[in-house]
Amino acid sequence: MTVETSERQTTLVLGTPIDVVGWDDAISRIHRWANQRDSRYVCICNVHSIVTARQDPAFECVIAQADLATPDGAPVAWMMRKLGFKKQQRINGPDLMWRYCAHAAESGKSVFLYGGSPKTLGLLHARLLQGFPGLVVAGMHSPPFRALSADEDAADIARINASGAGTVWVSLGCPKQELWMAAHRGRVNAVMIGVGAAFDYHAGTIQRAPLWMQNAGLEWFYRMASEPRRLWRRYLVTNLFFALGAAHQLLKKR
Repeated sequence: MTVETSERQTTLVLGTPIDVVGWDDAISRIHRWANQRDSRYVCICNVHSIVTARQDPAFECVIAQADLATPDGAPVAWMMRKLGFKKQQRINGPDLMWRYCAHAAESGKSVFLYGGSPKTLGLLHARLLQGFPGLVVAGMHSPPFRALSADEDAADIARINASGAGTVWVSLGCPKQELWMAAHRGRVNAVMIGVGAAFDYHAGTIQRAPLWMQNAGLEWFYRMASEPRRLWRRYLVTNLFFALGAAHQLLKKR
C-alpha cells in the first residue's frame, strides 16, 4: 500500500509507513521546518525499528505519526526497492546528521545536541566544529539514563527552546528516543531527529563499519561483532523476524 499527499509519499514495510524520499528532499524538508521553528519529529527506521513496531502497537503509532520516517537500514531500503521504488536510497542517521550539519553551517542555522554521555558530547562538539567551522551548536545536554521528573523535563524543554536551535538531534537509542520525540512534539519548538548511535560514531567512541560493509548491508554484522554479548539477540532475532515478514509481504504482493 502506498500513500501520497502533496508533500510526501509513503509505503508500508511490514505494516510500517516509511517515506519514499531522497537525500536532498529529506534535508530540504528538515531545513524548511527548522526555519519555521515547527515542532516536528523524524524517525530513522532500521530493521530493529520495523520489527519493534510490529510487536508494540504504541511504538507502531509513534512511527506512523512521525512527520518523516526514513529507511535507515539497508534491508529496509532494499525492501522498498522490491516494492517498486527502484531508486530508493538508504537515508541513515549518521549520514543525515553529517549532511544536515554541513547545510546548517552554510546557511547559519543552529543545532542542539540531546543525549549521549557528557564525554561523548564533548568529543562530538569538537568534531563537528572541526568538520564545519561555521556551525553554531546552540546547546547540548546529556540527560540522566533514568526517567526524568516533571521538573527536569520542563527544564530540558526550556533549555532547548531558549537556545533558538531549529533542529534537535536526539541520541537516546531506540525506542526511547522515538517515544521522547513523540511526547515532546508541540512542546519543543524545533525539529527533533532521532539518530541512535550517530553521536558515538561521529565522536569516535564507537567505530563505524567500513564503507564497503555499509554498502553491502552488513553494518549490523559489524556492530554485532563489536559488541556480541549486548547486541547478538537484537540483530539475529530481529533480522530473522524482518526476513520472514518481508518474504510474506512480497509473496502476498505477487
